[in-house]
Amino acid sequence: MSGNTILFIIVSGIIALLVALFQYFHKSNRNKLHVFLASVRFFTIFSILLLLVNPEVEKRTVFTEKPNLVVALDNTESVAHLQQDIPENEFLETIQSDPSLNDRFHVVYYKLGNGINPLDSITNTETETNIDKAFRELSQIYKNTVSPTLLVTDGNQTYGTDYQFSTQYYKQPIYPVILGDTITYSDLKIAQLNVNKYAYLKNRFPVETVVVYNGYESIATRFQVFQGNTIVFSENLTLSKANNSRTINFTLPANSVGVQQYKAVISPLENEKNKINNSKNFAVEVIDQKQRIAIVSSFIHPDLGLFKKSIESNEQREASILMPHEILPQMDAFQLIILYQPDQSFGQLYEAVEQANKNTLTIIGTKTNINFINSHAADFALESTGQTEEYQGVLNANYDNFIVDDIDFENFPPLQSPYGNITFKRNSDVLLYKKLRSAVTQQPLLFTFEKSGRREGILLGENIWQWRAYSYLENETFNTFDDFFGKIVQYLASNKSRNRLSVDYESFYNGNSHVLISAQYFNKNYEFDSRETLNIKVENKETNERREFPFLLKNNTYQVDLSGLKAGDYNFTVQAQQENISYSGSFTILDYNVEQQFLNADVTKLRQLAANSSGKSYFIANYQQIVDDLINDNRYKPIQKSTINKVPLIDYKYLLFLIALLLTIEWFARKYNGLI
Repeated sequence: MSGNTILFIIVSGIIALLVALFQYFHKSNRNKLHVFLASVRFFTIFSILLLLVNPEVEKRTVFTEKPNLVVALDNTESVAHLQQDIPENEFLETIQSDPSLNDRFHVVYYKLGNGINPLDSITNTETETNIDKAFRELSQIYKNTVSPTLLVTDGNQTYGTDYQFSTQYYKQPIYPVILGDTITYSDLKIAQLNVNKYAYLKNRFPVETVVVYNGYESIATRFQVFQGNTIVFSENLTLSKANNSRTINFTLPANSVGVQQYKAVISPLENEKNKINNSKNFAVEVIDQKQRIAIVSSFIHPDLGLFKKSIESNEQREASILMPHEILPQMDAFQLIILYQPDQSFGQLYEAVEQANKNTLTIIGTKTNINFINSHAADFALESTGQTEEYQGVLNANYDNFIVDDIDFENFPPLQSPYGNITFKRNSDVLLYKKLRSAVTQQPLLFTFEKSGRREGILLGENIWQWRAYSYLENETFNTFDDFFGKIVQYLASNKSRNRLSVDYESFYNGNSHVLISAQYFNKNYEFDSRETLNIKVENKETNERREFPFLLKNNTYQVDLSGLKAGDYNFTVQAQQENISYSGSFTILDYNVEQQFLNADVTKLRQLAANSSGKSYFIANYQQIVDDLINDNRYKPIQKSTINKVPLIDYKYLLFLIALLLTIEWFARKYNGLI
């Protein structure tokens, strides 16, 4: 309380005293009644003046804060495969009913799969294990807290970064509770199989397989690859404890167009415990030609390498870097031409592109001749200022020529672009707007348009190679950016007319991946229509089982997740309910469950995780030891805390009640004694 406030309170007391004395003693004799009434009047006036001064009163609250105990339980199929699902559920019931643990800790439960979710029940049905992702999510929730963590798992991670290094960002003691045992079983498995997604008709495509043996005796086995019931490759293998792995490289013929399915099989050992990992299905889509893209530039720039790498990340495409004069004799071989920062040397090429009605993607940067562009571009005009500026991109959510995900464009490094406005001479579709520092402009950074069956794209910026590098740093993969750029290439390289219903899907899916299908629906003016209801009907070709699923609207895209379907070949039809418009296709789900490839818990890695985090590992049977160690650890003692809140006096409602009570008492006393 400040000195001024104390002074005001003292003055208020003096004023209240003077008023009370003046009212009851300046004409009357002093008696007990007047002393009583003066006292009541003093407290009444003093209380009213206190409300006017309104001093702040400190309110102290003392409470005890228990440390958190985070319990993350593995909810994946590998736990059930190792027959540890019942012990895990028993462990959960025991810890939930333990009074000593619940008195000492604030216990929070999560289930673990591809990340974490609040626990409702343990079903052991999730098909992905990403322990590292779970720790990343927990690190955001329990930052700057005391939260020891019980990790109840077999330690067999199928996705993500190695979790034993998660302690670099998750600063909590971790106590792995190991589901499984340390018994070593003899096992023979296909540890890895690498194959390209696409192959070309009448060619042979390479396959690489890694076979691993865990055991002590020397064994002889046979590796075979089947297509249907036909053996297309076989090889005899000899393995031992010293020579326990073998890499097999071979090629297979691509004799027919479409998805070709194969099954790699290694003959199992006698009495082998896990025979599921002795086989693996794989598929290749055979296509009859590549899509060819030309990248034309008169000088060297890092962007050229980016375009080539990003385009060729899709095996259906091939990119060539050429000078303007080199492409002229072979222009008919390309479906799309990327014109990188055109200058006067592109004069003949522009005329040839116009005559051949070729689709193009033009990159305009700091070395682009703007006057040359304006003299050859009939659909837009650029203001020529001779200056450059750095712009970031902002996604136009209403762009509807193809499905575009926001891959964090606003945080990508800025591109260098000529400074000046652009004027359109025909309708165009803006994919990315320019963002100058924090201001989003209405000027395009990337846009597309169509005329006379020809498609063109314009990117007003150079150094896009930095976008791909940034995307890799953020996502630990180039796929995010390459998928975005691949959609641009796919759209610009095609001359197919637009359909009101477009569907995006893969020809085949691995059994351990998400089966996601996306769609867009447009009204008669080719504007995205979010009011339509889309359903997909799926039919298994072998069993004729039919199922129907609704699409869910997500931004400007309809999506459906078919990950619950069993492995097999499927036909599907996407139907718009309000219009007689549909799209049909087919896809294949390969039979593979990564969660069933393990024999044991990964005890070594879990123990290392505990050591790295100053925790301790246990087997699930040692429940009482876990409880004793947690309760007796001095790092996890409850902490008594207090909070001080400064509350204005006017917030105390009982003071108003006191004033009303004093006034009432004074009135009744005066009335009773005939002073009124």
